[in-house]
Parts: sequence; structure tokens; C-alpha cells
Amino acid sequence: MTTRDQSAMERRELTLRGIILGGLITLLFTAANVYLGLKVGLTFATSIPAAVISMALLRFLTGSTILENNIVQTIASAAGTLAAIIFVLPGLVIVGWWQGFPYWTTAAVCFIGGTLGVMFSVPLRRALVAGSDLPYPEGVAAAEVLKVGSRAGDGADENQRGLRTIILGSVIAAGFSLLGAMKVAASEVGKNFKLGAGASGVSASLSLALIGVGHLVGLSVGIAMFVGMLIAWGGLMPALTAAQGAAGPVDEVVGAVFSQQVRFIGAGTIGVAALWTLLKIVGPIVKGIQGSIASSRARGHGEVVELGERDLSFGIVAGTIFGSLIPIAGLLWFFAQGGPIAQNPLGVILATLVFVLIMGAIIAAVTGYMAGLIGASNSPVSGVGILAVIAASLMLLLFFGRNQGEAGTAALVAYALFTTAIVFSIATISNDNLQDLKTGQLVGATPWKQQFALVIGVAFGSLIIPPVLDLLNQAFGFAGAAGAGPDALPAPQAALISALAKGVLGGDLRWDLIGYGALIGVAVIALDEILGRLGKMRVPPLGVGMGIYLPMSLTLLIPIGALIGHFWEKRAALSRKPEFYSRMGVLLATGFIVGESLFGVLFAGLVAGSGRDAPLALVGANFEPAAIGVGVLLFAGAIAYAYRRTRAMADGAA
Repeated sequence: MTTRDQSAMERRELTLRGIILGGLITLLFTAANVYLGLKVGLTFATSIPAAVISMALLRFLTGSTILENNIVQTIASAAGTLAAIIFVLPGLVIVGWWQGFPYWTTAAVCFIGGTLGVMFSVPLRRALVAGSDLPYPEGVAAAEVLKVGSRAGDGADENQRGLRTIILGSVIAAGFSLLGAMKVAASEVGKNFKLGAGASGVSASLSLALIGVGHLVGLSVGIAMFVGMLIAWGGLMPALTAAQGAAGPVDEVVGAVFSQQVRFIGAGTIGVAALWTLLKIVGPIVKGIQGSIASSRARGHGEVVELGERDLSFGIVAGTIFGSLIPIAGLLWFFAQGGPIAQNPLGVILATLVFVLIMGAIIAAVTGYMAGLIGASNSPVSGVGILAVIAASLMLLLFFGRNQGEAGTAALVAYALFTTAIVFSIATISNDNLQDLKTGQLVGATPWKQQFALVIGVAFGSLIIPPVLDLLNQAFGFAGAAGAGPDALPAPQAALISALAKGVLGGDLRWDLIGYGALIGVAVIALDEILGRLGKMRVPPLGVGMGIYLPMSLTLLIPIGALIGHFWEKRAALSRKPEFYSRMGVLLATGFIVGESLFGVLFAGLVAGSGRDAPLALVGANFEPAAIGVGVLLFAGAIAYAYRRTRAMADGAA
């Protein structure tokens, strides 16, 4: 084999077998994610599990490379993100406009919106990946998995230790998740309680993946989320529950106030923080677009452009974005039949296309930044969906007002949800794409090949989402929809977004709550700027907004993981090999995410296959008090043991 042939072999990246493998993983993971998301309101990230599966399978074939494995995880990552369309589309069934999910319409919404998400995020790579110090926790974790896997066989002692560290974290996280699924150890602990005239609560998911995310995002983001959590549960919750008298069972009161009031305040904070973030990154985004145009011209003139700087050409990006407006207009026109829009569709559809372009560009930047800040899995994309449906409903309100009668208002609500579904597809993919591009940057991938691969992943995901949604709708139905039975899937985000559209077009939305959240956002922005000018640790406003918006069960452990990571880094700085010591901590955090994610895939499949919420449960509800004690002790012990073992391995090489 010549040196040139060997170099080509090492650069093997976008291959047919990689596309097929990525597509198969996408189909499987998308189906699991759709079910899990409708059941519990959460989806799992699929990049890292896909990378692990890819390395395990391609290892048996000749010539597999780290770049080929990266393409597989890039394609499959669409499963964990595009499946989030379930946070909007079931709303059309809940409000009674659809009875099921028309295959080609649903697939087209997912594919066109997802493809736009890829295109909108192409120029963002230079601004938010190449020219940014955002942590990208999942992108870094996926890169570490790929690096360790590709070098596992070369005999290097440090690489062997790194691989053992990932395996250690993965086994511990998967083992603890298994105990939770068996109900012998609690997977979440919490207590709601009276607080003066009001009420509040404390809760935490016993998730080692959240500890890993906290370690990877760092102390600044962790503190910001903790501040938001304190605002929500130490200030807003007691005040709001006291204001309404806190009458009734405390669990019901706390749950209702959080979902119906605190989350709207959090959405207001996220909205203001998102706009401020967008203003701050407009300059880098413009430079990114200019760089993309310059790179395209240079390649067109025959100049050599480094592989790591080759995005999809500006002509392809712009052509795809504006070319997509034609099928979007067709979808909107067909969807609007039978309602007030059909009487004069031209103005509304044109306004909707402008809305999709502008809102899509804004959301791509904001969700990309949020993914870089805290990771795609924990990024509150549903909060962005809330802002999008409010904006879409307001646009319709300008055209039609509120005197459309019950049938007319229902049609406008459905149109607002349909428009939001397109924008939401943009949000979910741009939320993921930059994470993948960060992984690619760290392993030396070619950006345009990853961007093309993600479009392929979007296509695979779009094919499987409609039949899975239809199957679940026929088997269970959705809570709040006509004829939904006792086993109906909750679809919490879709129900909330549907209620918002009804609230705006019906005139009963709590604008005051969103306004309060906006004021909090302004105050946090001011604080962050002051800290920045004083040279102190900053408090990212979006992090604070996410701390308010997300349930405490998802936020409490991220600051704890960030604190653990902070102390680990301080110890690393004192070691004889600081970079290796620091990397071992990253690998352990990565292992936590890998193990829990892989178990999430398997468990989702068991739930879907068995039709039971807890197919692995060994004990009944009467064991729950003991399970809480067991869970807390094992969780704390697992963290201590994992970090102590990792420290021993790191010290052994230092």
C-alpha cells in the first residue's frame, strides 16, 4: 500500500456502510425517544451511545476510522433531537384538529424543518465552535469516547487507563440506572412542604449523567443554574403559592404552580437572555457568514482550504434555505384549508414564511449557544418552543383578531401549532448540530461531510416519526384529547404549548408572568455584565433562565457535578501531569453519560415492547421509603468510589 493510499484510508469518513449503520441506529433510537418523550417529557441524547455502538460494530470490518465512527454518531444524533418534535405535533391531536398523523405531512414538516436547522447552523460553526470557548459538554464527551476507542489497541498506558475510566463510569452509571428500573433504589427523591403561608419543594434525580454534565460544563454555568433554581424555589414558589392561598394537597399545589406559573416566568427570563445572547454573538455570526462566503470563493478559484474549514458552500446553504420556502408554502396552504386563513391565504402564508426565516435564524443561534453552554440533552428547547408559539399566535392575532368564533379560533390555534412545529424542527437540529461539529473539530473531521450526514440523519428520523406517533396515538392516545383513556400518554410539553396558543388567541394568557421573567432576565444580564467588568466569575443569563424553567430534579445535580469538577481541576493543576489528570476527570464524566444513555436506550425499548411503565420492577410501591434511603446512599457511594478509583489511576500515571 502506498503512502497516498494509506493516507486516504486514514481519512475514510463519509462511507456507505457508515451511512447505513447510522441510519439503522437512527431508526431504532428515534422510535425509543418518541415513546419516552411522550411518556415522561424527556428524550435521551443519542450521539454517545451511537458512537459506542459504531465502534463496537465497525471494529469487525477492515479500515474503520475515528472519522467514520464520527459520521455514524452524527447521523444517529438526529434521533435524539428530531424526536423532540413530539413536544409540538401531538398538540394538533390534543386540540382536535387532527385525528392521527398524516404520514407525508408529518414527515415533510420534520424533514424540511430539520434540514433548515442544519443550514441555519452552518455559518454558526465559525462563530460558536471554532471561535468560541463554550464548553460543549456532550460534544467533548463524544470526542473523548471516539479518541479512546480509536487508540485502545495501540498499547499506550495512558490510553488504556482512559478506556478503563470510561468503562468504569459507564458500568457504574448503567448499574445504578438498572437498580432504579428495578425499583430497589429510588431514581428520584423529593419532598414538597409548607413554607410560611406558601409552599415549596426540594427534589433531585439521582442521575450520574447529570453529575457528568455538571463536571463538563464547569463552575460558572453550574452557579448560574443554582441561582436560577434558588430564584424559582426559594423565591417565586413560596410567593406564588402564598398569593393563591396554597389550598389543597401540597404536592398538587406545588406541581400546578410550577407548571402553570413558574415555568412561564422562566420562559420570560430565557426569552430576554436569549435575545441578549443573540445581540452579543451577532458580530461573530456575521464574521462566520463572511468566512463561509470567502471559503466558498477560495475553493471555487482552486485555492486549497484546510479540511477543518470546509463547510457546505454558501450557495448550497442559501439555495436550500430559500428553496425550502416553496414546499413550506405548499404545506401551509394545504393545512389552512377549512379555516379562516383559506379565505385570504396569500398574506398570511407570506407572513408565515418570513416568520419561519427570521424566527428560524434567531432560534438556530440561541439553541446552538444553549447547547454549547449546557449540552443538547439539557438545553430547554421546549422553552424556545414556548416563545415561538406565542410569537406565531401573536402574528395570527394581528391578522384576524379574536372574534372568529369557536371553530375559527380552533383553526387558528392549529395553524399556530403547525407553524411552530416547523420552527421547532429547526430548533431541535440546530441545538444538536453544533454539538456534533464540536466533536468533529476535536477529532479532525470535515465540517461539510458532517453537515451533509446530519441531513441524512434528519431524513431517516423523518421516515420513522410519523408511524410511531400514529401507533402510540392509536394504542394509548394523548391526555387532554377527545376520547383519551386512562392510559393516555401525558405529552406534557405538547399540552402546554397547545394551551399557550389557545391562551394567546383566546385572550387569557398570563402576560404578567412572562413580563416578570423578562425583568428577572434584565437584572441577571446587568449582574453578569458588572461581574465581567470587575473580572469576577460570570453568571450566564441563559443558565439562570434554565435554572428557573427546568424542574429542580434536573438542575440540582448539575451544580453539584460542577463543584466536583472544580475541585478535580484544582487537584489536577497540582499534579505532575495536569492535562492527563484533567482528561481523566472528563473521561469519567463521559462514562457517566455513556452508561446512563445506553441503559436509557435499552430501557426505552423494554417499555415500548412490554407496554408497561416499569417492566423490570422487582418490588411494589410499599418498598418506596426503603428505596429512597438505598438510592441516596448508593448514589453518593457510587460517586465517591468512581472518583477515588479514577484518582488512583490518574496518580498512577502522574
